[in-house]
Amino acid sequence: MATVVGLLLIWFIALSAFALGVLYIAILIIARFPRDALASENTYKTTTQTRAVSAPLKLPHISEDPEDERQREEKVAVSVVVPAYNETERLPKMLNEAVDVLEGWELAGGEKVTYEILVVDDGSQDKTAEIALKFGADKGVLEDRIRVCKLEKNRGKGGAVAHGMQRSRGDYIIFADADGASEFSDIKTLHATLTSLTDSPSSPAIAIGSRAHMVKSEAVVKRSFIRNFLMYSLHTLLYVFGIRTIRDTQCGFKMFTRSAVSQIFPYMHNEGWIFDVEVLILAERKGIEIVEVPISWHEVSGSKMELARDSVKMAIDLVVIRCAYILGIYDDGRKRNGEKELRQKKDS
Repeated sequence: MATVVGLLLIWFIALSAFALGVLYIAILIIARFPRDALASENTYKTTTQTRAVSAPLKLPHISEDPEDERQREEKVAVSVVVPAYNETERLPKMLNEAVDVLEGWELAGGEKVTYEILVVDDGSQDKTAEIALKFGADKGVLEDRIRVCKLEKNRGKGGAVAHGMQRSRGDYIIFADADGASEFSDIKTLHATLTSLTDSPSSPAIAIGSRAHMVKSEAVVKRSFIRNFLMYSLHTLLYVFGIRTIRDTQCGFKMFTRSAVSQIFPYMHNEGWIFDVEVLILAERKGIEIVEVPISWHEVSGSKMELARDSVKMAIDLVVIRCAYILGIYDDGRKRNGEKELRQKKDS
């Protein structure tokens, strides 16, 4: 009897090891590893005092020594990263609202907020980059307050966000969707939340805009049945995979201290629509405090998301992200050299 039990145990262990090995290989094959930025993608253009478009200028990087960076660059309190793909129609309105809020923003004591807006053109096929620069000239937002970085090859929203977040100068850095669906003035509430959590941008903290309070509102109730069905399905899947304290993971209005950006975005893998979840997973793994902040939001037409197809991709990506971290295929920074070797093996 003991022999039979022993054999069954050996078979069970062997089968489990085989299944785990198959799962590891499958996730490794599917897992995403971002490409390196091309040389031109580490540059930007801006509108000069003469309202001309500047020559390409070098972007800073979050990994550079902060003191050296501050000596080269003007100190910026708030950076706004705007990922944009074929956004000639919606971007000017969003930028206009953002500039009006930022120009009129005063901190305690009457000090005006210094800011930059970094538009990351994600390989657009229209004139998104040109429109952003023209807006700067027409609005009189000159000399680096609006910077435009153009990616030669489309990376996806997550890739554009990660690229811009790592190349921003601000003490506090927010990414905001180009559609203007979020009320931009709520940036002040997110900023106040972060400064209440920590008195220094060198301490990691995140404030994320949340639409969870609007679930029963007219803006959500009147959406199509399929959109609401997919929304609730995603929430259920997120709960199963351990994202249980954040009620709205997908709102495109999230602000980070500079320290939080440096601990999260250099280690991002997913560049698709579900990238927000990986941001939260990395923050959770590193013990970074996250606070949800209710914001105003409204539906805007012209979404680049293809609902059925992209919802399936998001579900698959969510499974891959969670499994890749559990299996050690993805790392949060402690095994970066090992991950490069994996990527090289995968590409070879």
